[in-house]
Amino acid sequence: MGGRAASDSKWRRYYRKVIAWTIYITFAGAAVLLFMPCVVSRWIALLTTVAGFAISLIALFQTAIVDLAHFKTIVRIPWVPMLGMEYHLAVDGVSLTMALVTGLVAVTAVLFSWDVEHRQNEFFFWLLLVVGGSYGVFLSADLFLLFLFYELVIVPKYFLIAIWGSTNKEYGAMKLTLYSFFGGALVFIGILAIYVTAGKENAASGLDLQQLAQFQFSPQLQSWAFPVLFIGFGVLAGVWPLHTWAPTGHVAAPTAGSMLLAGIVMKLGAYGGLRVAMNLFPQGFHMWSTWIAVLAVIGIVYAAGVALRQRDLKFVIGYSSVSHMGFVLLGLATANVLGVSGAVLQMFSHGVIAALLFAVAGRMVYRRRHTRDLDTLSGMNLGRALPFAAFAFVIASAASMGIPGFSGFAAEITILIGAWKAFPIAVWITGTGMVLVAAFTLRALKKTFFGDSQSADSLSAELFTTDSTFRPENRDVRMQQGRVAVDADWNEQQDTAAPLTWPEKWGACLLMFGTLAVGLYPKLLLDRILPAVEAMRFLK
Repeated sequence: MGGRAASDSKWRRYYRKVIAWTIYITFAGAAVLLFMPCVVSRWIALLTTVAGFAISLIALFQTAIVDLAHFKTIVRIPWVPMLGMEYHLAVDGVSLTMALVTGLVAVTAVLFSWDVEHRQNEFFFWLLLVVGGSYGVFLSADLFLLFLFYELVIVPKYFLIAIWGSTNKEYGAMKLTLYSFFGGALVFIGILAIYVTAGKENAASGLDLQQLAQFQFSPQLQSWAFPVLFIGFGVLAGVWPLHTWAPTGHVAAPTAGSMLLAGIVMKLGAYGGLRVAMNLFPQGFHMWSTWIAVLAVIGIVYAAGVALRQRDLKFVIGYSSVSHMGFVLLGLATANVLGVSGAVLQMFSHGVIAALLFAVAGRMVYRRRHTRDLDTLSGMNLGRALPFAAFAFVIASAASMGIPGFSGFAAEITILIGAWKAFPIAVWITGTGMVLVAAFTLRALKKTFFGDSQSADSLSAELFTTDSTFRPENRDVRMQQGRVAVDADWNEQQDTAAPLTWPEKWGACLLMFGTLAVGLYPKLLLDRILPAVEAMRFLK
């Protein structure tokens, strides 16, 4: 009996350590793409992302919950000993949850890019670099290694948007990159402050997140270093007022790029704020927690209000992402177990929901109708033309509004219960934001799929001549600045009558299953998140 228990324990330790292979397999897949013919590139990308997702699933559910309570080392190899840098990876319930959503979104991003024809190898190469870098951030236990992976994600994002993007793609790519580098510069300043202070006697201890979590930084240092670090990470999380890159970047990005940005990349900022800024500078966090809550509430209400005024479907979803990330920041600001655990659950939930929304809007709708203008879409009767797309958007909208039974409800109710204990007034104000979220979501749903009956032919006649050439004089029809009815520069335009493909349907089903599974049984993730959050320093 004892031998069997020892064997089970050995296998569980193995399952925990195997999560490191998500990084190796993803980067290996990216490298292989450089030398393989284009005809197999999509299959290599799919096999790579499926392997990463499978490994994250196995590691999350086969690792004992008690082993996920602390940030435990899985790989530790000296890297630059003179400076104390190590290749150091560790896991707990929070990092494994983030690895899980990374794998899920990565698989579906490949499926929704199945028929990309322009420079396929390069496209999937940059996509896998974003995914591999994200795995690296979530698993890093060395500060410099975490920063290296964090910055590594920026360059692939730029090329995905600048080459395969659409509306104002150069502007969107550059704006996102500049904001990311600005946030990265603030993060680097914070890391230098940590390294210089904690590494005076032993350089290795100045970068080790496990040791740094026990180090006592002076209140004076924490008072300025915490906001520098948190805001630096917060830029990528879409914190107000440094959020403006997000809607622009989402709209400019190709469908897979939007899915990765909303589903994974924005979570890197929130995770960094939690793992590094809050956990290493607990006193500084408590000094500034009220202001974090203020910024979070402003972001929720402001972004929801702006989304309600948008006429471009992707802009609606882009501002929706900023609003929902405000819930993550509000949960982190509560400094209690429920609020912070809800924030981590919201990171998973929003990653899945936002990816589904962008997939429907960018791939299923825009690919076939070549417009995202809500007034134009309302006359196309897409509910009948694309019934599966309509069904997927209804599910995604219900989850986004926080309807019970979906992951959005489980995450947001957990955050609000935690917030009520810390900032009851913020909960009342957030209620206004939730009403606005429901308003702009229902508006987008109705106009896109259940608008007034009007033939697509008559709408097309307004925008095109008889030879299907776009009329320049109609370019300003219900368009806001930076938007066109038909994007001639878009790399994913195809036949408007093309039916939904099986990769698109499988990708949508995976995402719908993710939000439903966690919504119906949130215990699956909360049992693994709660112990990890309880072990964090800022709660003590």
